[in-house]
Amino acid sequence: MEALSQLLTIAIWEIRRFQGTMTRDLLPVAIVLLVLLVGVSGFTAQKGIHLQDGIYRVGVDSQMYLDIIGSDPRYVIYSLPSDGTNIRSLGLDLAIRAGSLLRANGEKGAAAQKSFERDYQAYQDYIYRQQTDLFAAYPVWIDSEYIVSELDFLATQSGQQVAAPRTASPTPPEPENIETDIIPPSGIIPADMEQLRLQLEEEAARGADQLGRYTNLLSQQEALGELRIPSMLSPPLPFDTIIFIFVFIFPLYFTSQFFMMSIMNERTLRQGEALIASPVRPAILVLGKMLPYAVGMILIVVAILFTVKADVLAILPLIPVILFFLSFALFIGMVARSYKELSFISIFFSTIATSYLFFPSIFANVHIVSLLSPVTLVVHVIDGTGYTLTDYIYSTTLFYLTSLILFGVCIRNFHEEQLFTEKGLLDALALYLGALISNRYWYLSLILISVMTIPFVFMAQMMYLVLFFNLPMPYSLILIMVLAAMTEELVKAAGFVGLISHRYPPLTWKIVVLASLLIGFGFLLGEKLLLFVTISQIADSIFGAALFMSLGLLWVPFLLHSGTVFCTGAVVKIWGKNAFPIGITVATVMHTIYNLYMLRGWVW
Repeated sequence: MEALSQLLTIAIWEIRRFQGTMTRDLLPVAIVLLVLLVGVSGFTAQKGIHLQDGIYRVGVDSQMYLDIIGSDPRYVIYSLPSDGTNIRSLGLDLAIRAGSLLRANGEKGAAAQKSFERDYQAYQDYIYRQQTDLFAAYPVWIDSEYIVSELDFLATQSGQQVAAPRTASPTPPEPENIETDIIPPSGIIPADMEQLRLQLEEEAARGADQLGRYTNLLSQQEALGELRIPSMLSPPLPFDTIIFIFVFIFPLYFTSQFFMMSIMNERTLRQGEALIASPVRPAILVLGKMLPYAVGMILIVVAILFTVKADVLAILPLIPVILFFLSFALFIGMVARSYKELSFISIFFSTIATSYLFFPSIFANVHIVSLLSPVTLVVHVIDGTGYTLTDYIYSTTLFYLTSLILFGVCIRNFHEEQLFTEKGLLDALALYLGALISNRYWYLSLILISVMTIPFVFMAQMMYLVLFFNLPMPYSLILIMVLAAMTEELVKAAGFVGLISHRYPPLTWKIVVLASLLIGFGFLLGEKLLLFVTISQIADSIFGAALFMSLGLLWVPFLLHSGTVFCTGAVVKIWGKNAFPIGITVATVMHTIYNLYMLRGWVW
């Protein structure tokens, strides 16, 4: 109970401190900007976006064409003179004379023609919707059902043909088992004519609404149920949904920046010295300061879900994303020396995190790689597909693990010596790693550091998989192998960085050999533990083989990891800590050669 009381006290203190940053001069400005934002958003939602108003000039020789384009604000319509033959000389993009359409040469003329074609199609649909017999106006009604693709990673490896052959047959194909007696269909399913007409009008109005494409994502399939006319069919691409997801992710990341700035302010202004000197454990301090921001982020998600009437299950995949943002905000706030450095690191992290979250989501319902991101689960909830417990574990485990590890490292170093140091980013990281080394159980510390780095390695390698799996073979495979090897050697060097920073035990040749064996064992242990949780669906693919090929026989990966990290340690032992890049390069080359040998049947 005492810990909970301290936690709540710190949280309340953080809320009051945050309120104190909103000065009397800043608060009125923020309120005015908020009112303007709400007013402009409401006006835009009501009146629409008018950036394209009046961009095309159209000449017509009859008033009847106004029924087609008269309501489109993109056109400025002129009466076409009887002796006018050159529309460019008249400054027109389109001209309609005697039922014929003329356009000016160039991209603008082509764009104006496309716009007119869409308006003409909409006019035709309007005429059809006014007919008494809708089934005569629209003789074809389609009941569509989308199914998940059954293609898997192993399709091409097992010899299955997943695409049409490159060489076409010189003769047209002939059908087999031709059916001569075909039973005609019994007709469309029973439906009320006027109800269908009303629903067609709603669908047409939604398509004409410039904002409706994004504000009605959750209800755009409800107007006609499962029935569609051919002109209204479109593939279920997830891009609109991904744009909608930005409504969730942007405020979450933006809110985490306040937590980052809170940590940074206490460091630069030295406001946190009294707090650190208090008889409160660092874990309570960190969790108490984080609690208001975490609760605020969850309330933001709940409010958005309530507004769009989405399933509450959409909040579960976003919880690890919230922890992920907060953990990195804490870490960046603790290691940055200045606001300039803070901005640089924050922008770099936001770019990487956004890429990891959104790139896989583009392949939702298309490729198993999409499940690498928790955002894909939110997409599935929005489009009605849903997700299983296995999908949730598969998509969120890396986010949970990286968040917990970062929180642990930051709590371990949340004291005056580390918080108020003026060391650079790399030196601060070395100092943090050195703090994880125990004087008495340093060998267990090396194993623990290696295990802790595994989630970050897998996250980076999954990022490579997302970015490069669609490149032509074998280039994508080779690139993934090299980057995967370099990432592993970088993080395996963390153990030696911690030893050098902690300065105990001294780096003798005996310690180099023993540390290499311990780091290799810890890395292997972490790989095996995480393998069964996160990469079971990818590890059997050719790309998974490039990333995780060394997980088969235990002694082979153990020798590989121990041998390559020994190269790094030996180079550092001979030439000093400034030779880390050389040692990592040598280890990466050896690791890549091993990977190429293991994949020689796929690469050449």
